[in-house]
Amino acid sequence: MAQGFSQKHGIDFDATFSPVVRPATVRIILTLAAMHNWALRQLDVKNAFLHGFLQKEVYMEQPPGYIDREFPSHVCCLQRALYGLKQAPRAWLQHFSHFLLGLDFLASHANSSLFVYHCTHGVLYLLLYVDDMIITGSNQLMLRTLINRLAQEFSMKDLSDLHYFLGIEVIRNDKGIFLSQAKYALDLLTRADMVDCKPISTPLVVGSHLTESGTPHCDATQFRSLAGALQYLTLTRPDLSYNVNSICQYMHAPITYHFCALKRILRYVKGTYHYGLQLSQHSSSTLIGYFDAD
Repeated sequence: MAQGFSQKHGIDFDATFSPVVRPATVRIILTLAAMHNWALRQLDVKNAFLHGFLQKEVYMEQPPGYIDREFPSHVCCLQRALYGLKQAPRAWLQHFSHFLLGLDFLASHANSSLFVYHCTHGVLYLLLYVDDMIITGSNQLMLRTLINRLAQEFSMKDLSDLHYFLGIEVIRNDKGIFLSQAKYALDLLTRADMVDCKPISTPLVVGSHLTESGTPHCDATQFRSLAGALQYLTLTRPDLSYNVNSICQYMHAPITYHFCALKRILRYVKGTYHYGLQLSQHSSSTLIGYFDAD
């Protein structure tokens, strides 16, 4: 583990980000798999960041326990990325992308974490989220071949059929695919200390409007953390989108009333939790059920 917090921008690193797949893209690929009854496979890359190659010279002190007794003051010139380095996520993505492009995959212009392979025998889609990936396609043989090629290049863990991805439970039956964030919602209520709160049936008081005037909230960090977590919950809960978007407009300077509005949304999530569980067991109206077990 490198001490990346000591790196200085412009000297030790430049670009650091690693693009990740967008929620809308996940829904589109799952919809295609449901429509055509394609298999959905999930894989995990072990120690993903260690696979990345550095494009810029990076030096670090010899780690404790591995110091050369003859040259204790010498430093190491890194060729591969280490966990903790600012540029490690980007280096991993570049290496993985280069490998897939060598297999004649194409990176999507709309989402750089979506890779597509198309030939006369079929089509494959690969979604990458840091070290987790979903693979689906029209040809089972091509799918198995791709998984074997990935295992030869990287240290992989084949998680078999897709069941749980990024906090989203994937339930598949003969009706289609149902997405659930029940566990994520419960964890969110636990973080907010509202597991035992009184549930309500609406996320917003009718006729109420949020304003910027009022007493500043004493813990703005907590507000931003919970509001951001609610944003992710809207992936399968579009009924929350309007209200969550409203409170997120005041993340820069939240007041007490904004926090009360946020807590009301959480109480609504608690109120729909059990109904959502029943819906997940009997969903039959859509290929992908967006109103889920929350």
